[in-house]
Amino acid sequence: ASLQPLWKQVEGFTEAIYPIMQNSADGVHLICYSQGGLVCRGILSTLPDHNVHSFISLSSPQAGQYGDTDYLKYLFPQFVKSNLYHVCYTAVGQKISICNYWNDPHHRDMYINSSDYLALLNNERANPNSTAWKQNFLHIEKLVLIGGADDGVITPWQSSQFGFYDENETVVEMKNQKVFLMDFFGLKTLYARGDLVLCSMAGVAHVFWHSNETVYKTCIEKWLT
Repeated sequence: ASLQPLWKQVEGFTEAIYPIMQNSADGVHLICYSQGGLVCRGILSTLPDHNVHSFISLSSPQAGQYGDTDYLKYLFPQFVKSNLYHVCYTAVGQKISICNYWNDPHHRDMYINSSDYLALLNNERANPNSTAWKQNFLHIEKLVLIGGADDGVITPWQSSQFGFYDENETVVEMKNQKVFLMDFFGLKTLYARGDLVLCSMAGVAHVFWHSNETVYKTCIEKWLT
């Protein structure tokens, strides 16, 4: 089910979460792990009356993914990162969740024109809903972005904090990314409000982010008030 297109997952999770929101007068917190962080962003952008207080993105490829991790080798054994765009940037490829956020820095134009999810969510491609989506996203009171260099899956790991590769595969940090500088979907606004928190942790592998007590106490617990 996790390979279903992300918009389909957004629809399903919205149906599950929305009744909880309606029954929570004081608002809710979202802690969203890995690919789930992108699903939660889709919910926050498209649901106009959500009441999310804190959105905690836990080791999620928010700026995309570009790396030969084990799960990609399992799904696409005949491909490596340099040629996966041949699959992902097609109509068929976009029916697979991973391809919805595959961000090849050597084929930026293809990513922007072909990505049916991340490029739209980031407002990197013209989208008639972009203004409304930005307003919806900015209803949150706190955005906490958690990641670390020992993740081992999210590539580059800085994607968990909206950093990403340039065409030379050099990581450009969030504050120098166009989506931040141009405030495409609200990152710069959250930063200016003081509502954007970056928490970097060393020594945590991707499969343990969701169950690591040190991560919880260091990066999460204080925001759940």
